[in-house]
Amino acid sequence: MNNKSQWVSFLGLANRARKLISGEELVIKAIRNGEAKLVLLAEDASNNTAKKVNDKSSYYKIPLRTVNDRYTLGSAIGKDARVVVAVTDIGFANKLMLLLD
Repeated sequence: MNNKSQWVSFLGLANRARKLISGEELVIKAIRNGEAKLVLLAEDASNNTAKKVNDKSSYYKIPLRTVNDRYTLGSAIGKDARVVVAVTDIGFANKLMLLLD
């Protein structure tokens, strides 16, 4: 199993455990509330969305990782396309950072 399929499978596991939040507004809210432990942003996100998520993540000191595209991110959690996802569990967040780095 290569590294890409490992993080995709693990993200799916986190989703089944209900430890994910997807969607720009909900993720921004989770960052502000301190619920988000890791933010995943698609490389093909719009400049406006990317800037907003980057700024919020850096201000609240939430780790941010970029992934290939919105379709990979969406299919990993069983949805269509997703531009941004927040992981709300520290264990899942730490393992995903290891897999993505």
